Amino acid sequence: MPRNQFQRTIFALLTVIVTVHAYAFYSLYVLHGDTLMQITGENSVIAAINTQGGVYMFGRFLPIWALILTEFVFAFVLELVMGSPCSFKLACKVFDLRETHPVFFETTVICTTVGLMCPAMSFIAAIIYYPFYEGFHVIMLFANWLELVCFNFPFAFFTQLFFIQPLIRTVFKCLFRRDLANRKLQEAEQSCLTI
Repeated sequence: MPRNQFQRTIFALLTVIVTVHAYAFYSLYVLHGDTLMQITGENSVIAAINTQGGVYMFGRFLPIWALILTEFVFAFVLELVMGSPCSFKLACKVFDLRETHPVFFETTVICTTVGLMCPAMSFIAAIIYYPFYEGFHVIMLFANWLELVCFNFPFAFFTQLFFIQPLIRTVFKCLFRRDLANRKLQEAEQSCLTI
């Protein structure tokens, strides 16, 4: 859908903003919320995080905004460098863009992006949230990475396919309405010329 590098960057930015906040909620509230409340004795997750002094990252407790900012930077760079370009190329190897219905092609791109980004971001998260107070062991890092992939992949797949990407594509269409309309007009003129 994005046509040039500027549009790709905006699309990636919008995607990462929504995705990072969704993952922070999923990780802190859904996966670890009960544990955080039990450890601190608090009645809410946010109170538990505040009581313990923040979120455990890089071997110490940091505020939630540090988690959001750190994950945003890593996700944005990975999306621009690996996620979008590689997923589009892989989808083009499976489908011919001119002959495939856009829904099938976009679904393939989304699924491919999840397949690339989820293991990569889970590995980065395994390093960021590694329990350094127990010492460092490569086997434990690998086990933590596999656990994160198992937890994150279903969430990533379903949220990206059914919620985040439809939302981002709708916002993107609103932002670049004029450019997309001009592109459709040019494509219609070209198809009329070839007939």
